[in-house]
Amino acid sequence: MTVAIRTRVSAPVELYDAVHAEVVRRTGGVVDGLLAHVGLPAAEGFEVLEVWESRAAYEHYTETLVAPVVAELSAGRTGPPPEMTTEELEPRGLVITRSPVVV
Repeated sequence: MTVAIRTRVSAPVELYDAVHAEVVRRTGGVVDGLLAHVGLPAAEGFEVLEVWESRAAYEHYTETLVAPVVAELSAGRTGPPPEMTTEELEPRGLVITRSPVVV
């Protein structure tokens, strides 16, 4: 079942930029099960909104790719780890009108 995931992170948006760039480098911008991804700056850090083919695809990607990249890029960072909240949403509609675009 298709699932949308909203993640809010209380870390500088530059961390998102670095993680995004590294994930794109490692995957070429193609991730099995990912239908849409948007990263946004927020007042308290950044936010990511994704739509996945399934919760299992999201969990696999997060555990095997995103978490290790975040750990690598956060190594040596001082201070407490950023707060992160994740919310699962039920998509009511999704339109993908062109081939994948990676920015």
